[in-house]
Amino acid sequence: MSRLDESRPFIPLSIAVLTVSDTRKLEEDRSGNTLADRLKTAGHVLADRKIVTDDVPAIQEVAKAWIADSNIDVIISTGGTGFTGRDVTPEAMEPLFEKRMDGFSEVFHRISYDKIGTSTIQSRATGGVAGATYIFVLPGSPGACKDAWDGILKWQLDYRHMPCNFVEIMPRLDEHLKRGKLQEA
Repeated sequence: MSRLDESRPFIPLSIAVLTVSDTRKLEEDRSGNTLADRLKTAGHVLADRKIVTDDVPAIQEVAKAWIADSNIDVIISTGGTGFTGRDVTPEAMEPLFEKRMDGFSEVFHRISYDKIGTSTIQSRATGGVAGATYIFVLPGSPGACKDAWDGILKWQLDYRHMPCNFVEIMPRLDEHLKRGKLQEA
């Protein structure tokens, strides 16, 4: 079973939070606030926080800048994962993934199912890796953000979490890029 190995140091990560919404402003962004509060309480650093409209180019512009920023380890977005015409966050983020994280979606839906039953199928939560940056795409409700953070991200973004966690493999996320450079030489 999973556990925290207290002999290992906590390693704070730099996490950026992106809220995707046509209507929210920062002061009324309950989902973004939920994520920002939880990540800071856990000991991580809120590297940046933005709100953009439900627009693929706008979402990608922010995500690409954060992926290119070597000081940002993780991007968490909230909003735009439903099925309406304006819900485009997965369409914006998934093309940026170098690797998909199917297990994130599956575990998120398992946790969500225990809380809201079959309504969980109305979310297209997803995750992946791009440019050695973890990306998690969450629904826009504070409850979904709590579930994702408390049930998955809090643990996988903690180096002390055993038997494994995302932090310990971070130095190897860009091996494919280095391997390509070696082959060219």
